[in-house]
Amino acid sequence: MPTDAHPSTVVKVLHLVFLSTFWGMQIWVTFISSFVMGNNLPQHTFSFIQSCLFPYYFCIGSACAFINLTIFAMCHPSKLLSHEETMQITVFFICVSIAALNAQWFGQVTSDIMAEMHLIEQSYGLGEDVGLFLNKSLGQLRELDSAYKKLTRKLKIYHSFSSLCNLCCIACNGLSLYYIAAHLSTL
Repeated sequence: MPTDAHPSTVVKVLHLVFLSTFWGMQIWVTFISSFVMGNNLPQHTFSFIQSCLFPYYFCIGSACAFINLTIFAMCHPSKLLSHEETMQITVFFICVSIAALNAQWFGQVTSDIMAEMHLIEQSYGLGEDVGLFLNKSLGQLRELDSAYKKLTRKLKIYHSFSSLCNLCCIACNGLSLYYIAAHLSTL
């Protein structure tokens, strides 16, 4: 690190705590809990739980990313940054921006669209099947109800953008973990 004073152990621990908190949440939510709940809960229950959890997930992730950027930037004055440190600050900035975009826009719109779709599904007596890909009746509903069909298209777009933001943040945090591991002198 090019600064005269190295960050204290407390600052280093805080940086690791926030980075690992966000990373752990991402891995758990993206690759474990979503699949477990999606395959074992009725569709509407699963969606309801996600719509309650995701705002917290996105906001906590945004806060962790912002705190990591702040800590790193405070410990690395811009006039003294190496190429690697410049890349790390850029990665943190991208992560903060994308996490905030997901928290403030894509995640919320996705939940709102899903709530509208649930009302239509409930009016047809659908949505209580267990499993993400098992309900053929929803495909038939898209053909019968033009409003539902529009909402389905809109949901695919916003959900795709939200998922892309989430995967981008996972990549950013993975690069940050790599950077930290590369700078450890011992384990």
